[in-house]
Amino acid sequence: MKKIVAFDLDGTLALSKQPLTDEMAQAMADLLEVAQVAVISGGDWPQFDKQVASRLPGHADLTRLWMLPTSGAKLYVHRDGGWNAVYAELFSDEQKQAILDAFDASLAATGFVPEQTWGERIEDRGSQITFSALGQQAPLEAKEVWDPDFAKRKVIQADLIQRLPGVSINLGGATSVDVTQPGVDKAWGLRRLSEHSGVEERDILFIGDAIFPGGNDYPAKAMGLDTICVRDPADTANVIAAIVSCQKLA
Repeated sequence: MKKIVAFDLDGTLALSKQPLTDEMAQAMADLLEVAQVAVISGGDWPQFDKQVASRLPGHADLTRLWMLPTSGAKLYVHRDGGWNAVYAELFSDEQKQAILDAFDASLAATGFVPEQTWGERIEDRGSQITFSALGQQAPLEAKEVWDPDFAKRKVIQADLIQRLPGVSINLGGATSVDVTQPGVDKAWGLRRLSEHSGVEERDILFIGDAIFPGGNDYPAKAMGLDTICVRDPADTANVIAAIVSCQKLA
């Protein structure tokens, strides 16, 4: 069986920017008893803490949990009673400005003007610049119906690729476009996970809801990992239950 089970977050373990449910938190704790677990997604560490770390039950073995915010451009581990950063691939001020300028130009060129927004639409996460089409505080019900087939964001993504050669541009969550350092995507983060954990790539299983070309989970498949594409957190919970049962029988 696999030694590390790695997950996307939004749409896979939880609804967009929502905390793990009690049931999912318990399922993760159960999984940590039989395997190491990793979470890799576009959000920054505060979002990971809110959605995952703070939701896990007290008996969960956090020393077996690897947290990779901003698509793996950062890595956090739980040691000595707290969460500690192992590395962070940060943008320079010059890079950040170029990306922000490119977003402004791309949105103007593609004619994208949402009917309503909630909060800031562009967030500097240090190692990642994220565009949230409806704003950082958009309600879940608005996000779920805005771009379910990723068609709107693919137009913005295609334009950004022309303006920002050399960086990684992927679609994430329900309404986001993520820009990371050149070559930094989930494949990059998962390779770093392999290096830091000592677990070979063939022993990592990846589970996500956007494993398709252009989706921010697709790099995991493209790098050759075994993957499972899920529809939603309920589907993920069933997969976790099956993995735990199989591991206990092994």
